[in-house]
Amino acid sequence: MDIRIGIANSPREISFESSQTSSEVEKTVSTALDSGAKFIKLTDSKSNVYLVPTESLAYLEIGSEESRRVGFVA
Repeated sequence: MDIRIGIANSPREISFESSQTSSEVEKTVSTALDSGAKFIKLTDSKSNVYLVPTESLAYLEIGSEESRRVGFVA
């Protein structure tokens, strides 16, 4: 699934693919925000770890879990 994270006061966003489900990502983010954690920790499909400061989090876009179709469709 595709994940896009907007950072406050930054013109760029973080974009990566994750093997986590949308409910797992949503739970991770909401738990971090509710508990007052300083960082949100997310992992992409290549096992890279992203630490995002919660105070600079502008938005989080969680894409669909559908796999992309490749090739021509008749």
